[in-house]
Amino acid sequence: MKRLRPALTPRIAATLALIALPLISLAEGSVPADSPAPAENSPVNTLSLDTSLSGTPGSLNLSETREIDLWERIRGGFAIPDLENKTAAGQTTWYASRSDAFLKTLQRGSRYLYHVVEQLEKRGMPTELALLPFIESAFNPQAISSAKASGMWQFMAATGKDYNLKQNMFTDERRGVLDSTEAALNYLERLYGMFGDWQLALAAYNWGEGSVQRAIKKQQAAGLPIDFDSLSVHMPAETRNYVPKLQAVKNIIAHPEQFNISLPTVENQPYFVPVAKTRDMDVKLAAELAELPLTEFTALNPQFNKPVITGTTTKILLPTENAEKFKENLTRWQGPLSSWATYIVQKTEKIEALAAKLGHSADFLRNVNLIPAKMLVKAGSTLLVPKSEKHTDQDIAPEIAENAKLIIEKAIATRQISLKVGKRDNLNAIASRYHVSVADIKSWNKLKTEQISYGQTLKLEVPVTARSRDNGKQKLASHHGHRRS
Repeated sequence: MKRLRPALTPRIAATLALIALPLISLAEGSVPADSPAPAENSPVNTLSLDTSLSGTPGSLNLSETREIDLWERIRGGFAIPDLENKTAAGQTTWYASRSDAFLKTLQRGSRYLYHVVEQLEKRGMPTELALLPFIESAFNPQAISSAKASGMWQFMAATGKDYNLKQNMFTDERRGVLDSTEAALNYLERLYGMFGDWQLALAAYNWGEGSVQRAIKKQQAAGLPIDFDSLSVHMPAETRNYVPKLQAVKNIIAHPEQFNISLPTVENQPYFVPVAKTRDMDVKLAAELAELPLTEFTALNPQFNKPVITGTTTKILLPTENAEKFKENLTRWQGPLSSWATYIVQKTEKIEALAAKLGHSADFLRNVNLIPAKMLVKAGSTLLVPKSEKHTDQDIAPEIAENAKLIIEKAIATRQISLKVGKRDNLNAIASRYHVSVADIKSWNKLKTEQISYGQTLKLEVPVTARSRDNGKQKLASHHGHRRS
């Protein structure tokens, strides 16, 4: 595959040579020989700092590397031919006239830009591609489009699977900073290999490679050029504006002074480091141990769908200055790392019935598992539930974490009735008579036991049958007839 390697200025080339020097890694989390042995089940050895990715601090703190900021490094790697047309000019004016929003988006992206630029340079790809998430998601890794594309690079579910982005109940790697960036660059490299033109590769990223190929065939059949401008007559409006938008952002980054814009400072060094853990850990606890606001933690780790981070090899991202705090706080932590377990649903039931069995409120289980009201949870589904006191140190099994799924369906229509308990009634008999479960009856009536008393009034939600609907219509017709007489 042909790759474009941007020409570097002498100063940038010298700086990058410095970056290639051996890095000074953070401490590896070992315990000194004269330290007391950790308490049993202590998580002291559950963390390591991964120095294989761009987040490792070290020689990047040398004063020489501060001669340039990341914006200058990005400018030095621009390699896609400029698109000079009215649309690009109009988009440039539009962004420049909204400088507050423009700068806010760049500030949000400053967490991720160093990593993206590093990966682009390793592949010899144009560095203006680091600005593509500005167009895709406004650098919001939790963005979801109306078409259900997700993450900073806006992967659809199927495309994400094609590029090995794991999507399950606990994790959606389309939102993960490291995984989605690798997948996006793999995809863009493949598209450039197909079309040999970065502008067409970008159009295909937005519109689909098949659509661009068909447009090329139409142009070739008519003996017309196949550059982006020429092909744009076949493109939907979104794609016609897509490459011009990237060109507009590039224009402002290249010469911010021409637009009276002062770019936010983004230092030419990593913002985060990857930290490996070997036990399940609550998201909230991970943020607390790192001494980070939860919003900042989730901005760096948006791929976790649930309040627990599962897996023995899962990495979390932390700002460089917080990674050491995390390690130190973790070695001192004596409590459980995770407060969550899973429950496999054995038969299709309402969440109210499941809540009664598990000893939690229906609203709590709905909120944790994102289950809408009036839905049935189907057999084989996995629910996230608080751990029992007997299993506080037990992690979620890897096979469950990998394969967990939640299948829900709309519940059948019901109507509420009141029932007075007869002398010989018990919950089993009432449940059988009205085709509901004992757990349902307990939930509806907030019963802690199955004991009921003669004359007691119970509320039941019974299925609406065709007969009951017909009876309702007959009563309504009779009522209306009486009014007309």
